[in-house]
This record gives sequence, structure tokens and C-alpha cells, in this order.
Amino acid sequence: MQVPFVCGPNDLRMFEVEAPMAGPRDVVLRVGSVGICGSDLGFVAVGGMMGPTDKPFPIGHELSGTVMVAGHEVTLVKAGDRVVVNPLVNMVGNGSPEGGFGEQLLIRDLAGRPESLLVLPDNVSLDAGALVEPLAVATHGVNQLGAKPGDKVAIFGSGPIGLASVVVLRHRGIENVVVFDLSPFRRQQAIKLGASAAFDPRETPAAEALMAEHGTVRLFGQPAPATTHYIEATGAPVIPDIIGMAQGGAILCVLSLQKYPVSLNFGLVMAKELRIVGSVGSPSEFVEVLAMLETGAVDLAPLVSHRFEGANFMEAFAMASQPDKAAKVLVQYDLA
Repeated sequence: MQVPFVCGPNDLRMFEVEAPMAGPRDVVLRVGSVGICGSDLGFVAVGGMMGPTDKPFPIGHELSGTVMVAGHEVTLVKAGDRVVVNPLVNMVGNGSPEGGFGEQLLIRDLAGRPESLLVLPDNVSLDAGALVEPLAVATHGVNQLGAKPGDKVAIFGSGPIGLASVVVLRHRGIENVVVFDLSPFRRQQAIKLGASAAFDPRETPAAEALMAEHGTVRLFGQPAPATTHYIEATGAPVIPDIIGMAQGGAILCVLSLQKYPVSLNFGLVMAKELRIVGSVGSPSEFVEVLAMLETGAVDLAPLVSHRFEGANFMEAFAMASQPDKAAKVLVQYDLA
């Protein structure tokens, strides 16, 4: 089967590999649908996990599939079960010998790491299963943020994680969610998913937009946005701007990878008694997301902008690299 490997900076190639074989503690999946993550794009850009790799490196970790073969020591799942992969456990596409982009995938030692796979509810499609991982990342961020109904939230960045954050916030009854992004297409998708407003910060300064949407409070004798919670999901150097505009007691959750050190005015952090919290991955949110999807109350359609067959992976990857045109791009191998 054909599987993509990172071979160096901006060097992504398709290799022919043998179909996997399951040992007594392993499982082989027939891959259903796989999402292209921003980290996949980053791995290709730098040539590996943290930089150029010394050997070809497989990618792909947002995926669902159907169990083809389960080793005799595996009791959690059986052939025919539809499942979602938790890549924080088995590290698929994040440093393991396997990546998710391929017709079949070996899940090593499921008997010893049963949390590697979660069974999909009957009413959740394999396509939706591929969205569980990014939704779990967003859910962890929202859990860290602590917003509740009645709060006013600003999200900087409406890439897949920013959009997934809109989904989670709206599902929890938080109605006043304002999004900022440079891409008109992604702003449009944010509105479709339930954001109350979306702005290009180059056209409307963020503080001005938030005061119009969330109202104002007085801070040090000056008007400031009444926004209570902020999510940073761009990776751009906007955190100092958020600190500057935030009202007293506001909470900021940093969900994006910060590529460079950020210089902060901690005098403002102290004077405003701000809270800044980070969020990485999804330590325990997969079950929470599956329960949300099982309700059938969440419309994920605007989160997915493109679908490609597995044979057209390189075309899919090229589309995912264009933020002005794409949100979440899915690669489909088997949705039967």
C-alpha cells in the first residue's frame, strides 16, 4: 500500500509498504477517514518532529477505522468494530513507526494499552470519527478556559482547532463567541458553526470589534472590551495584544503552538489579575467528545471543507496547506 513519509524539510514522498500483520497483542485497522492536522503540515515544513529527520517519518494521527484483525490476547475490540484512534497513547503519526495515512494501520500492543482505541457509537460516522481528536483538543482547551453560559469569549484563529472550539463552546450553551481570522473562508465557516461574529483584525481592530460585540467596561479610566475569556489559536504573536486589551480578571487559554518566545508585560498581568493557562493535546477528553457526538445535536458539516480519496493524498495535502481555502481536510480510505 502507498503511505506518505516525511524525508526532509518540505520533502513529502509516497512509499510502497507491506500491509501490516497483527501479533497476539495487536490490532490491524482498515482505515476509514483521516484528517490532515496542522502538526502534519508543520512536520513536513521542518522535515520531522522537531527538525530534519534521520530516516523517513510517517504522519497522520486524526483517524477512524474498522477492526480487521485482533490478536488473540486482545479483548477490548473484535473484528468489525468501528473505532477512533487516540494518538497520545500509541503515538501514531507522532513518532511511532506507523502513520495514519494508508489503507491499513497496525495498532501495537492494544492488550497492554487498551485506551489506544475507543469504539464509535453506532450513530457516529467514520468521517465524524476522524474529527474526534481535534474536537478533543478543543474540548481540553475549553475545559482549561472554564467558560460557562453567559460568558463572552473571543477566539483568535479559526483554523480547525479554533473552529472546533466554536463547536464545543456553542454545544455548552455559550452564545457570545467572537472569532478573528485573516481568511474570509474560515470566518464564514466560524459563523456557520455558531460564532456570533467574525472579523478580520486587519480591517477592524480586535479591541474595537470586541467592544462593539461584547460591550465595554472601565479599566484604569479607559474603556475596555467586556470579554471575559480569550482563546489564542493562531500561533501568531497576538498574546501581548490580548493582555493589553483584556479586562480585569479575564482568562486566556493558549491553544496554539507558539513558534517563538513571547514577551509579556507582567505588570499588566498583575494589575489586571489576569489568568493565563496553556492547553496541550487531549489527556482525557475523547470520551467526552464521543458523548457529545452521540447526542446527534452537533452539526460538524462546516468544520470539513474538503474530502479526498486516499489515492489522491498529495492533492489533499496541497489543499490543506491553503488556509484561505480550507478548514479541515479529510482523506477517505474506506467508509463502507
